[in-house]
Order: sequence, then C-alpha cells, then structure tokens
Amino acid sequence: MRLSTKGRYAVTAMLDLALNGKNGPVTLAEISENQGISLSYLEQLFAALRNKELVRGVRGPGGGYYLGKSADDISIANIICAVDEWVEFTRCGGRQNCSGGARCLTHTLWDDLSSEIFNFLANISLGDLVRRNLNKKEDEESSLSVVANADSQAA
Repeated sequence: MRLSTKGRYAVTAMLDLALNGKNGPVTLAEISENQGISLSYLEQLFAALRNKELVRGVRGPGGGYYLGKSADDISIANIICAVDEWVEFTRCGGRQNCSGGARCLTHTLWDDLSSEIFNFLANISLGDLVRRNLNKKEDEESSLSVVANADSQAA
C-alpha cells in the first residue's frame, strides 16, 4: 500500500497554505518554491481542491489562495478524497470480485484496514497539523537556545 504523490502533495500544499496564509493569499508559485512541487502539478491539485471548496482563489495582483474553510474543519481525508485519491487495500478496489469474480478469503481484512486508515485520516484536521508543526518549531527553537546558552556559558 502506498499513498501516491498526488495525495501526499495535496496534503503538503494545503499545510503550506494553512501555515502561510494568515497574512493574505498564498500563490501557487510560493507553495511550489517552498515545497518543491511543480507549479503545473499544483494547478491541477488546486483545481480539484477548489471544486470541493477546500480552497478559494483570489484573482489579480496580490491574488492567490486562501483556505475555503477553517483549518479545523478540513480533515486530511477530505484533502485526499478531493484529489480523487484513496488508499485501498483490496485487490478488487472494493468490488468484491477479487478471486475469479468472487470475494476472496481475506477481502474483509483488507477492506477493514482501508476503513481504519480512512477513519484515522478523517480524525486529523489540517488545524491539528498546523499546531503540530508550530509546536515542533517552538521545541526546535527552544533546543537551539538551550544549546546556545550552554555554549556561551562554557566559553
């Protein structure tokens, strides 16, 4: 099982937008530069995200994108599903025809696993990821200042 780059990039781009969109719209060029995702790929992803109202665009000079809803109201599952991406463990894509047109012996196991992953991602909001990133950044900055203080006291 692998989540394709489409789903990963959509989540990454939305997190970048949530982290950097507080002071105004964020351009796809900025997200492209920040995350190393091609601009043309971001345009495709954002068209799908816009259709699901997860982002809204502002045209013209100074334009770009905002979140379409509060970061706390956008789940990671919403983002992945918006770009027509989903993690499916069954060989049949859920059609129950995995074994010569019939349901295979392990279909329920793989279908349950797919449901667990969906529920896991549905229970994590973009706001949760923003807070995790901000807390991690604060922890890293605290660690750096402790090391810097210890170095200055040792000198």
